[in-house]
Amino acid sequence: MAFSVSVYPIMPPMPPQSAGSKPPSSAVPEPVPPRQESLWSNVRILLIALVVALVVRVAIAEPRYIPSNSMDPTLHISDRLLVDKISYRWQAPHRGDIVVFNPPAQLVKLGYKSDQAFIKRIIGEPGDTLQIAAGQVILNGQPLPESYIAEAPQYDMPAVTIPPGYVFVLGDNRNDSNDSHVWGPLPQQNLIGKARLRFWPLDRLGTVS
Repeated sequence: MAFSVSVYPIMPPMPPQSAGSKPPSSAVPEPVPPRQESLWSNVRILLIALVVALVVRVAIAEPRYIPSNSMDPTLHISDRLLVDKISYRWQAPHRGDIVVFNPPAQLVKLGYKSDQAFIKRIIGEPGDTLQIAAGQVILNGQPLPESYIAEAPQYDMPAVTIPPGYVFVLGDNRNDSNDSHVWGPLPQQNLIGKARLRFWPLDRLGTVS
């Protein structure tokens, strides 16, 4: 009797995988961290922040610094202020407000830049009559109490009535200020805004009045 024997090849055993070896091709790959998406999210946040800051600066408020001593002793050179640019859209400027404004036409003709900012205090509103005599501002026939000025004005000014749409501004440092006693009433359309807050230096942090 004959016997047939089938011979099968013997496969070598698979070596055990070490901890750091690559998984077989059938394994599910780990997800790749979304670095590109995270970067784009940060860029979008930065762009939104820049747009918001720009809108606030253009339409609502902006920082300004004091370049001269014309508002001593209330404001000093290099003081940093926050200027409110929105209030005058629904309310009129008032006597006592410290305002930032672009120069009137008279100063532009003398060579000042039309976007150069000035800062002074409103002393007269539309309809007021002002005069400066004997070191005193006379408002509508009465001396104006002014505890905020550096010293009494050493000049006289004939009486002037403020027309509609204008205000009369003076620096608190009356004898070293280029203001309405030199070039006349200021058009309200030149107003940039009202000084609200001094934020620098920190030891003088507070509202401006």
